[in-house]
Amino acid sequence: MNSKQKGKRGELEWVKKLVFYGYQARRGQQYAGNPDAPDVVCDCLPYHFEVKRVEKLNLYDAMDQAARDCGEHIPVVAWRRNHHDWLIVMRADDWLPMQTEHIMEFVA
Repeated sequence: MNSKQKGKRGELEWVKKLVFYGYQARRGQQYAGNPDAPDVVCDCLPYHFEVKRVEKLNLYDAMDQAARDCGEHIPVVAWRRNHHDWLIVMRADDWLPMQTEHIMEFVA
């Protein structure tokens, strides 16, 4: 399978994962000539998803790509290898502020 087909398949897998959890999601428009579009769009989440469906991945290169293209959204890399679960990669400076709300609930 060529890399373009595998990329499309990975994007569709990630869409199905989001839909399974109740989110409305679809593939992005990068196939229509917009290379900066996210691989997967989920309007109810503030993330720019860069989807990678490869065995080996340079996480920093993938995050750099997501950050370069994210605009006002939070860059996220969704990655899955064969026979493994999906992983989400975010920058700590994006993730930590979101935890404040959860910590306050836990402490209260």
